[in-house]
Amino acid sequence: MADMARTLATERTLDAVLAEVTAAAVELIPGVDTAGILLITPGGGFESLATTSDLPAQLDVLQMTFDEGPCVQAALADTIVQTNDFRLESRWPQYSPAVAEIGVLSGLSFKLYTGSQTAGALNLFGFHPRDWEPDDESTGAVLAAHAAAAIMATQQEQQLQAALLTRDRIGQAKGVIMERFGVDDVRAFGMLRQLSQEQNVKLVDIADRVIGTRES
Repeated sequence: MADMARTLATERTLDAVLAEVTAAAVELIPGVDTAGILLITPGGGFESLATTSDLPAQLDVLQMTFDEGPCVQAALADTIVQTNDFRLESRWPQYSPAVAEIGVLSGLSFKLYTGSQTAGALNLFGFHPRDWEPDDESTGAVLAAHAAAAIMATQQEQQLQAALLTRDRIGQAKGVIMERFGVDDVRAFGMLRQLSQEQNVKLVDIADRVIGTRES
């Protein structure tokens, strides 16, 4: 755990960090044979990441098909979802028998979240029934916290980069207007904002149009 914390403090890609989390889950938690991460996408869909085998992605497809299952429930509702034996599980009447038929009999899912933001779920599966222990849940929760922190940090970095790019484009557009019409910075921004409001178009899109007139 300490090694992983130090690893996350260095510059690593998100894919590498998540792959280390799922691999660690298989190594550290008894009864876990395969693991993966179900990520909530901006459009409200789901994406399978860092799977240790093809199986977690296959199980994610089943959950999306049936609109039920522990991974979706952990991603959208409960913090931890535990299943000792899918053959006896009644919470997901379509998903449970389908999973058991594939050969997956137990599961443990953890919500990936920081504060009020939810990113998805860390999902662990076993090929045998398993009475999950408190230590299993504790280890999984720590791994889930690492994964959530990495996902949120990446999303925040992407948002910052997008904001900086937007600011740069608006700045370029103001420069074009100032040069073309002989107005100051404040007036140029006011003209951009007025066009945005009148045409009901995002300010950055108006800026791109203005820049395009110079580039053409």
